[in-house]
Amino acid sequence: MADYKRLMSLANDMRAFSHVPYSNFRVGAVLVGKSGKEYTGCNIENAAFSPTICAERTAFAKAVSEGEKEFECIAIVGGRSGETSPLCAPCGVCRQVMAEFCDDDFKVILGTPDDFKVYTLKEILPLTFTSKEL
Repeated sequence: MADYKRLMSLANDMRAFSHVPYSNFRVGAVLVGKSGKEYTGCNIENAAFSPTICAERTAFAKAVSEGEKEFECIAIVGGRSGETSPLCAPCGVCRQVMAEFCDDDFKVILGTPDDFKVYTLKEILPLTFTSKEL
């Protein structure tokens, strides 16, 4: 079982690497593979906006590009520079990426390093569209 408090602290630390010249909203994430390996991510904005990538997808891209495709949990912390939001939920695109690789019981940890709640993917994305529907 992952140490959620440590993961949330690491996700919070990852925010320092965010490239956010437009929104000033920093997000860090830590994705844990079933292997136990941790993949970190931060959000990276772009002036054209559509090339922007969220912290969660950065972590998934790193993991998949290294051969990991089964996951245990993800910790997500966000907020404006100098602040930590009490809840930084993943966007719809990130939830869809999670659904591509994770089961309904995949854990999504949201909040701050000191005050967080653990959700399942099914709770945050109740009606999924996956390869099962194709």
